[in-house]
Amino acid sequence: MPRQQEAVGETGDAVESLRELPRWMRLYFYGMHGVALDVLLSSVQGFLNHRDPKLVGFSSPYLCIMHSLTHFALEKIYSQKRCFRGRPVVFHLVFYPSVYIGLQILIGNINTLTEHVRVVSATQLLVHYILSLYFSLVFHRGMSRLQYHRSCTPDCPSELSPEDRVHDRGPLRGLPGVVRFLFFGMQGFLDEVIFTSIFNLVEKSDRSLSGHTSLWSFLMYGSCSFVVEKLYLHLHYSRGWGTWRRLPIYICFIYAWELSWGLVLRQFGACSWDYSHYPLNFMGLITLLYLPGWACLSLYQDVLSNVLLRVKRTKDVNGLSEENGEVNGPVESKKKLL
Repeated sequence: MPRQQEAVGETGDAVESLRELPRWMRLYFYGMHGVALDVLLSSVQGFLNHRDPKLVGFSSPYLCIMHSLTHFALEKIYSQKRCFRGRPVVFHLVFYPSVYIGLQILIGNINTLTEHVRVVSATQLLVHYILSLYFSLVFHRGMSRLQYHRSCTPDCPSELSPEDRVHDRGPLRGLPGVVRFLFFGMQGFLDEVIFTSIFNLVEKSDRSLSGHTSLWSFLMYGSCSFVVEKLYLHLHYSRGWGTWRRLPIYICFIYAWELSWGLVLRQFGACSWDYSHYPLNFMGLITLLYLPGWACLSLYQDVLSNVLLRVKRTKDVNGLSEENGEVNGPVESKKKLL
């Protein structure tokens, strides 16, 4: 009997350590994901119209905020699927797409309401409908499997559970590598859109804060940040190196990565940046003028890695989500069963 109580207590502690993703984290991810879709759609449209291999796409911090708010609202809409039990087709193919398309049309016209209403073409409606199916059938379902492990302390590997450790080298598990790569790629989109929008505001007085990036940047940032994260885990947990000792290695790797990608893309006319007019540049592909920016992004990379280490995938959240009507369903029902 005491053993049973002890097992129940341990299970309760494990469940207690898991909770839904914090609201700020969901809003951050929704905005970043929305910017990534903006860049993807605009770059594809630009390629079809101009056949430009640079694959330049556009978004803005304004749209990032709008995506955060609208997707947060869509999260609440998705939680209402419990009202459509026995009629999933109606929810996924009619109700949710209708709300999604309406919100996207509103976002598209938010900057032109005082002038004229932008007409949405049949092709745009079709794209919005396909995206609504993606959100309803894939995106929200994937988000519902994510939980925040608040007792997982990245700075203290000894406190992690055995399943989160690999050969005592620190926390190497959590989100799958593919998901982390996608996250870092979208984060790269957001970084470049914010940087170029601020640059356009200062240099061109563009108050629309329109920013741009390239689809190739997704692969560049995704792969670079993925490797830098591995460096962080190894140097921090295995070697015990401090931040300022790791930083020069990060920066050297980033510059080498940018130069390598630039050399390859330039061979196909697909390189979207040129630093030839900047001082301290090399071949127009890298410049020391951006050293402070890369240093800040390197430090921010460690912060992102620590946050992602706390995010875990669970297999039984879907059932809880449907019962509680939440995208990141809390584990209250499991607590009651214990």
